Amino acid sequence: MLKDESGISSDAQITAFDDTWHWGPSAEQAYLDILQANPGVVDDLLAALRTIIGENQMLAYLVMMAARLVELQRVLKPTGSLYLHCDPTASHYLKIILDTIFGFQYFQNEIIWKRTSAHSDTKQGNVLHMGRIHDTILYYTKSIQATHNETYQPYDESYINSFYKYKDPDGRRYRLGDITGPGGAAKGNPQYEFLGIVRYWRYKKERMEELYKQGRIIQTKPGAVPQYKRYLDEMRGLPLQDIWDDIPPIGAQAAERLGYPTQKPITFLEHIIQASSNSGDIVLDPFCGCGTAIAAAEKLGRQWMGIDITYLSINLIENRMKAMFPGIQFEVVGKPKDVASARDLAQRDRYQFQWWALSLVGAKPIGGIELGGIGKKGSDKGIDGVINYIDSAKQVETCTGAGQIRACQQRYGARSHWCPFQ
Repeated sequence: MLKDESGISSDAQITAFDDTWHWGPSAEQAYLDILQANPGVVDDLLAALRTIIGENQMLAYLVMMAARLVELQRVLKPTGSLYLHCDPTASHYLKIILDTIFGFQYFQNEIIWKRTSAHSDTKQGNVLHMGRIHDTILYYTKSIQATHNETYQPYDESYINSFYKYKDPDGRRYRLGDITGPGGAAKGNPQYEFLGIVRYWRYKKERMEELYKQGRIIQTKPGAVPQYKRYLDEMRGLPLQDIWDDIPPIGAQAAERLGYPTQKPITFLEHIIQASSNSGDIVLDPFCGCGTAIAAAEKLGRQWMGIDITYLSINLIENRMKAMFPGIQFEVVGKPKDVASARDLAQRDRYQFQWWALSLVGAKPIGGIELGGIGKKGSDKGIDGVINYIDSAKQVETCTGAGQIRACQQRYGARSHWCPFQ
């Protein structure tokens, strides 16, 4: 299963793809590369989009996504599915691209996640649009062989009170269901008299009498058509629909909150993974951010792979997985392993090198994980990161800079128990 947690308007995503987010030489080259590599797949579509929307930030984003979606479709198993999470700013363009790559016949759902109950941008000067409270998930399958597991949501209280309004003496709730045979004799349903009522029934007479003795069939009054008692505690819940309004965003004080700008609730990813994979299947998240998808995959017994281009995310995910699953074994590919590879990283991207180096001593970048701190590029006045050391229950020292970090290490020994999501 493949999943994308990115969003066109996400500040974190803009930071991560800073070099390709604006139309320029790199975006132009990416556009030419995908046209040459994928004749007859998305080349005509991208050319049309270039004419329609112009050479701008949106087109640069769509070119970047199209190149990756082509490869994701290529490596996806026939039993696999793709869930692409975005916001309404680009969802319509992305759906056209996905229709072209997968085939419109393999589009399954546009899922709407109601991520908050109310929102207003009036104070930020946006007075025209209504509150934007939902995101979009585009769900495609590779083929008709795709894995699909029916998943269920609990009934809400209003549904229970409306439909399961009857109770047995022991308090067990139930509703009454029709047991007449739809279609009559044409559908092979038997006809006979039961409790004084002649009808075509769903069950043979012997089965009806057995259910009646068990108390599962009742006649509410003489002359009424008998009905079947469906108990609430025997129902699995409401089958998952394409509007998800039961998963709230991660609150400021939530235990799972990491401070990552685009973090999704783990329940959100569990819905997806349970619906489209089985135990032991592989989940791939090609934009894994803070690792919610792979954490959910590990929790549900799936194999997993996550991809991200920033050491901020990589370090966060490493700490998160070790904290959630003590003793877990996994491999991080692409991190410097020796002086030569560290020097190469420093030459290619000094900020990535800086964030990688901080991870070696368990330090946090200045400003924490929130965007503007962990993702900020610019002058840091010589202070790259911080480590919190606890000397006693009443004293916390914040150590900044490599020299002070070494001093604290000499004073306290091993580094503190800091982890980025506490």
